Amino acid sequence: MDWFGQTRGVTDFLQLNDAPVEFVEPELLRATSYGHFTSMQVRSGRVRGLDLHLERLDHSSLELFGQGVPADRALSYLRLALDRADSADLSIRVNAFTRERAKLDAGIPVSPELLITVTDPLDPTPDPPRLLAVEHERVVPHLKHTGTFPLVYFGRQAHLAGYDDALFHNRAGNVSEASIWNICFAGRDGIVWPEAEVLPGITMLTLQAGLAATGVRSATVPVPLTDLASYDAAYLTNSIDPALPVASITTPAGTTEYRTDPASTALIAAAFEAVPPQQI
Repeated sequence: MDWFGQTRGVTDFLQLNDAPVEFVEPELLRATSYGHFTSMQVRSGRVRGLDLHLERLDHSSLELFGQGVPADRALSYLRLALDRADSADLSIRVNAFTRERAKLDAGIPVSPELLITVTDPLDPTPDPPRLLAVEHERVVPHLKHTGTFPLVYFGRQAHLAGYDDALFHNRAGNVSEASIWNICFAGRDGIVWPEAEVLPGITMLTLQAGLAATGVRSATVPVPLTDLASYDAAYLTNSIDPALPVASITTPAGTTEYRTDPASTALIAAAFEAVPPQQI
């Protein structure tokens, strides 16, 4: 049983820096409310975009705590987690936080701790989702921070309204991202990414590099809600779903339905495969 009273999978465990966590103290739960994280899917001990995850941990920690996380430190903890697991196929989340808030609040840089959550690998989403457009602008969007309440809240509201998830747009009516995904659109001009304040997702960055490597046109431009019907397809993307086709997007003006588009699906799949996974 885990500390929520739920049965754990074969590989599930927590690791604080380099040591396993047998009991979660209240102090630890409080401390993790301020921080950031990155999530990755590990297959055969490899992660696509691993260098980008390490860069995110370092740069975000420098901004939040005044000290970064060197790549060799993060890798040493990840390798220990792999050694403790029963499989090289895993889902891993790394939270960076500090229990030295007094120092941090006094302006003293601190070295963040890393809480590593290891769970069984996650399967891709089986069905194309139906999205409900909601106005929401992420706070400090360039950081994958622990302030995820709005993402869960608006996602739940979309579920209650009969949809699969929320798609966010800003106050100007331009698409930005979904709750736990970036989004891109396929059309005559190639692959389009919304120009808005969004979290630069690791899979999004990986796909953009792969599109460039395979010679596919890719651009970042404003995507107004009023232009959704001008695209052939839409895809959600994160570490679990590199290119999840979107079934429909509902806005106050109506619903845009998307049909399967084999051409753009093949282009995005090829772009993803063009960036090889890296060994932890």
